[in-house]
Amino acid sequence: MSEQFPALPADLLPADGRFGCGPSKVRPSQIEAIVAGSTSIIGTSHRQPAVKDVVGSLREGLSSLFQLPEGYEIILSLGGATAFWDAATFGLIEQKSGHLSFGEFSSKFAKASQQAPWLDTPVVIESEPGEAPAPQAMEGVDLIGWAHNETSTGAMVPVTRPAGTDALIAIDATSGAGGLPVDMSQADVYYFSPQKCFASDGGLWFAAMSPAALERIEKINSSDRFIPAFLNLQTAVDNSRKNQTYNTPAVGTLLMMDDQVKWMNENGGLDGMVQRTTESSNILYSWAEARDGATPYVKDAATRSLVVGTIDFDDNIDAAKIAKVLRANGIVDIEPYRKLGRNQLRIGMFPAIDSADVAKLTKAIDWAIDGGLATA
Repeated sequence: MSEQFPALPADLLPADGRFGCGPSKVRPSQIEAIVAGSTSIIGTSHRQPAVKDVVGSLREGLSSLFQLPEGYEIILSLGGATAFWDAATFGLIEQKSGHLSFGEFSSKFAKASQQAPWLDTPVVIESEPGEAPAPQAMEGVDLIGWAHNETSTGAMVPVTRPAGTDALIAIDATSGAGGLPVDMSQADVYYFSPQKCFASDGGLWFAAMSPAALERIEKINSSDRFIPAFLNLQTAVDNSRKNQTYNTPAVGTLLMMDDQVKWMNENGGLDGMVQRTTESSNILYSWAEARDGATPYVKDAATRSLVVGTIDFDDNIDAAKIAKVLRANGIVDIEPYRKLGRNQLRIGMFPAIDSADVAKLTKAIDWAIDGGLATA
């Protein structure tokens, strides 16, 4: 039998209670986009105009959103960021990579490179979870990678090309793309998945690639290195230029994401989205700094994420109880990242999430604590 919790006062209920860090809140019009394409697009060949037009719209929309420099292209394929890490070890890293590792996800690309027997042992600069190292040149590497936003901890690192290196800069923007500021000229590969800021489903990866990255992919593909067909980045490039994917994509995911990108561009582009996430994060962190017994997990305010907020609680407050009480009231997915094992909440503040709902959430947390429902 499930636990019974008191009802949250109606004036403290957010209009939408979804605050997950991926999959994230989906706007109703994205579902309507699927319905609109239910007989004309869904269930049709992904190599025919109906689906290819959606892919083309997405590529154009993302190019506009990120204000891509001349020569940069939007490339896509299947598998999400996890597949991209493996693909990069085959087709993007020439011999040796360097990595900034500061949490669960930023460490995974480094691990993939370490485990690739055809590559040299990578350089890895680590910081403790909740902290973040600065972008920097690394000797002897041909690619430097880090996460724009560490989804597990809520720490973010700026996208800036370090002085003194000619290595490709590869940025894992899975949870940051579309919600954090970026000058794309500072990166060669800015790759991400659809289920965070783009409020869609997973299973695809997208990347903004520079001419230097495209040239590197072509060079490695022309070498004698074995590259599995599914992970071949040149195949992804060739298919993307035809507005298609190597394998059949989830067309519903494409429709949802296309609708979201259009909404983003219609509401101020990337600057407009960053204004939304900045407002939401200011609300959350200001509340945590003022709230007795709560504190932002990321101590350095400059590296606190605009899209993933992590809040620690004193030992006398049980964050897990807060999450249970609020889940029973329709406010969901604010539990911490499981592997951190901290007494904290993790709150998504992606562009689709309204700042007014973040404010309501903080008041709902206050209600749970002050009402004695979260006593450890």
